[in-house]
Amino acid sequence: MTHEGRNAVVTGGGRGIGRAIATVLAAKGAAVAVWDLNETDAEETVALIREAGGKAIAVIGDAADTATVRQSAAQTRAELGPVTILVNNAGITKYSVFLDLTEENWDRIIRVNLKGPFLVTQALMPDMLEAGWGRIINISSSSAQTGGPAVTHYAASKGGVIGFTKALALEFIDKGITVNNVPPGTVDTPLMREGFDPEQIAPHMPMKRVGQPEDIAYAVAYLASEEAGYVTGQTLSVNGGRYFF
Repeated sequence: MTHEGRNAVVTGGGRGIGRAIATVLAAKGAAVAVWDLNETDAEETVALIREAGGKAIAVIGDAADTATVRQSAAQTRAELGPVTILVNNAGITKYSVFLDLTEENWDRIIRVNLKGPFLVTQALMPDMLEAGWGRIINISSSSAQTGGPAVTHYAASKGGVIGFTKALALEFIDKGITVNNVPPGTVDTPLMREGFDPEQIAPHMPMKRVGQPEDIAYAVAYLASEEAGYVTGQTLSVNGGRYFF
């Protein structure tokens, strides 16, 4: 399985799951544009890829802002060329019990987690249509499948990502473009550590461990491959047995 000759965008590629996805795609031959709001994080990911012999660029900006997305797409095309692999990974959360959930917090989560993938996908879809080939992988969440306390806004946004995936897959199903989503389970990332200690969670997981970012990255690499050309509109749950549907 190779991604040689493909240009990929990974949003939120500066750390955690996004960094793992970017480095795995690069290791398999893709040239990767690491889109991230944090310049230091993005440059660190790019440095890791280049040190391993891969090709990558850092593209800094807000993936949920229309003007910035257009600028980022233009920069990526200018430096790498047309994009045919897109991983909508950028996402945020802020835990809040429902009755304390503010409208501002709700809007912020929906803006980044759901509006962001819409804007980025719409900006890059013309490249895939022109090529007659494309792979879009959206990172959703097992919280959208199971629910959970203090994550109503987050689960709603990621549930929207799953619906977005299915509808988009059908709209472009005869264009050589596949659209799938990966809902991670409990994965050891900086974002997760803001709310939980992985060591305390691990004994309660079906596999008695939390996931690692690379667990998600290899699933994404498959969905981004030529070999996954007959897979579209699917939810590939990578969650260590937390949820089976």
